[in-house]
Order: sequence, then C-alpha cells, then structure tokens
Amino acid sequence: MPWNDKSGGGGGPWGGGGGNNQGPWGQGPRGPSGPQGTPPDLEDIIRRGQDRLRNAIPGGGGSPAVYILIALVLIAGWLFKAIYTVQPDEVAVELRFGKPKEQLSEPGLHFHWWPVETVETAKISEQLVNIGGGARSGNTSGLMLSGDQNIVNVQFSVAYQVANPRAFLFDVADPDEMLRQVAESAMREAVGRRPAQDIFRDDRQGIATAVRENIQATLDSYKAGLNVNAVSIEDAAPPREVADAFDEVQRAEQDEDRFVEEANQYSNQKLGQARGQAAQVREDAAAYKNRVVQEAQGEAQRFISIYDEYAKAPDVTRRRIYLETMERVLKDSSKVIVEPNGNGQGVLPYLPLPALQPKVPGGNQ
Repeated sequence: MPWNDKSGGGGGPWGGGGGNNQGPWGQGPRGPSGPQGTPPDLEDIIRRGQDRLRNAIPGGGGSPAVYILIALVLIAGWLFKAIYTVQPDEVAVELRFGKPKEQLSEPGLHFHWWPVETVETAKISEQLVNIGGGARSGNTSGLMLSGDQNIVNVQFSVAYQVANPRAFLFDVADPDEMLRQVAESAMREAVGRRPAQDIFRDDRQGIATAVRENIQATLDSYKAGLNVNAVSIEDAAPPREVADAFDEVQRAEQDEDRFVEEANQYSNQKLGQARGQAAQVREDAAAYKNRVVQEAQGEAQRFISIYDEYAKAPDVTRRRIYLETMERVLKDSSKVIVEPNGNGQGVLPYLPLPALQPKVPGGNQ
C-alpha cells in the first residue's frame, strides 16, 4: 500500500509499528468498555448510570427530596392499583389471596389492598344474546330438525340478567358461552318435539316459554348465577334451498284456510236464515194456537151465557135465537114477496134496491 514504509518496520502512516497492530495514536483498538482482550467493567457501568441520574435530578443524588419523590411515585402507582371504580350497571367482588369475599361492591369508588386483594366485576343489567341465523341467511347455526322431519332455520334471542355475581364469576368458566350452548340445546329439543308448523306460526309463544323454563332449570343446576327473563323467537324459516317449496305450501294452506272460512261463513249465513225461518214458523204456530184457543173459549163462554139465559126464559130465548138465525140465513139471499090472500096478483116482483148501489168490498148487501 502507499503508506507502508518497509525501512521503518512496517508501521502505519503515522509511524506506528505494524507488528503490534496499534492504531494511528499509538494504541491498539479497544472493546466496548476496556482494552482489547479484557471484559467490561460492571462497576464502571453502574457508576456512570448513577452519575447520569444525579445530573438529571435537580439538587444532586444525595438530597432527601429525591427519595421523597421516588416514594411519592411509588405511592401514586400503588394507589392507582388500590382504588377502583364500579360502573352503575356493575357490581364487583373483591378477592383476598384469590378467595372471594362475601360482601359485594356497589357502584362507585372503592379501595382494596392491592396486590393482596384483587377485584372482579360483573354487569347486572339485562343483556341480550342472539342465537342462530336469520331467514334466508348463510348462517347454519340455527338449522334444526323438527318433529315431522323438516329442517327449519330458527333465529332467537335470550334476555338474561346476573342474579348471583359471585357464582357468575367463579363457579362457571365462561358463563356467556355456556348460556349460548344451553339455549341452543334447549331450542333444538323443543323444536324436535313439535311439527314445523308450530315453530313457523302456530305455537311460537308456547315454544318460547318451554325453552325459557328449560334454560333456567339447566342454569340453576349448573349454579351459573343467571336469570333468564325472556326468550323471543325472532324468525323461523325453511332453508334457502327449499324456501320456494315451503312458500308454495304456505300459500296453499292459506288458500285452504280462506276456503274453509268462506264455507263456514256461508254455512253460518244459511243456518242463521233457517233458524230465523224456523223461529218465525214457531211464532206463527203459537199465535194461531193462541187465537184458536181464545176463539174456542169465547164461543164456549157465549154458549154458556146463552144457556144461562135460556134456562131463565126458554120461550123468549128460543124465539130470539130463531129470529137471529133466520136473520143471518136470509141476509144475503134473494127475496120474493108473495101475498097470502088471493086478491092480489100473486107473486110480486121485488126490486133489489141494494143491487143498484155500488158494492163495498167486504161489506154486506
């Protein structure tokens, strides 16, 4: 190389001996914290760090304010861990050495001895979990087999509330997932015992009630600390592959129901008319019976009255009855006058004067 000087013993460009492998200032290269071949000095590193810390803190490292500041920082960090907040819709359970306490922490600020004590919180407001896929959706978690061997896609929701926070937090590993699995199992059992028509429209409320009771019984046996408030079946439909066929069946059933309703309406109309006519006939018969009975009773009473009068004066009564009878018989007959002696002309023409007068409908001549 151009800096090599063979007469000078092979030193570098500044005259250093090349055989000693020295640097340009007469010394060999150093390691991270010492000469080449020696380990780093740990005490020297610690001392340098302390010097830097003293320079960073005002007043130097030997001042009591430094220790006070460090103590305040540690106390502030401990208070940050020891003071916790419970939200309005939550309750908290404190644990001492991992064992839960009996007392529950209500919403607000609370203090516990951290790290000896820890805190677990649980929401006590009503929560909703949705299970299954909606109608015509690609979610297959809601596909269930009904009692009549039909496949239905059920989407329902479960409204629940934490009743026992201690049991909810510590007796079950994953309460939410367990509730989802129990609800799905209960719904499958209820659907599997009934025909598909019940879950479609006929008995949704009955199925929801049975599912809620089944879920609550199972959760109580698991001691999950949950109360199921309601189960709501939001949608129930056949799978997408057979949805058109099911719709056609539904339309046919609706037409059948409509025809049955129309037939019942026509039957009720005719039956009402027949019943009305029968009632009218019965009323007419009753009226006729009453009239005939009343007339018969009147005739009998009249006959009795005439008989009583006849018993009092037989001759007078007999003559009066004869005259009245002849009056009724001869009233509407043609009349001819015949003179009883032979001096007359015999039969005299009788002029029917009443015939000259206009006849009155329903009147006597």
